[in-house]
Amino acid sequence: MNGAEVLDLGRQALWATVAMASPAMIAGLLIGVTIALFQALTQVQEMTLVFVPKILAIFAALLIFLPLMGATLGEFSQGIFARIASF
Repeated sequence: MNGAEVLDLGRQALWATVAMASPAMIAGLLIGVTIALFQALTQVQEMTLVFVPKILAIFAALLIFLPLMGATLGEFSQGIFARIASF
């Protein structure tokens, strides 16, 4: 395995990580921005108000996108196993 293959494998691993983490991160971001906007408009500055809705949104996003995340991880794993078998 040469340097270009290692870099390609690292790039694929980073993209797989981004693809698996992005649904939960986007859900948390959207809920966080929405609640921050609500707090700014109503001047309610409660620090703990963000946690429960954000946790519920991230949990729901994980439940909804779990098949996509599993497929992404399975595809990446099969690519790794195919590279190992080809040596």
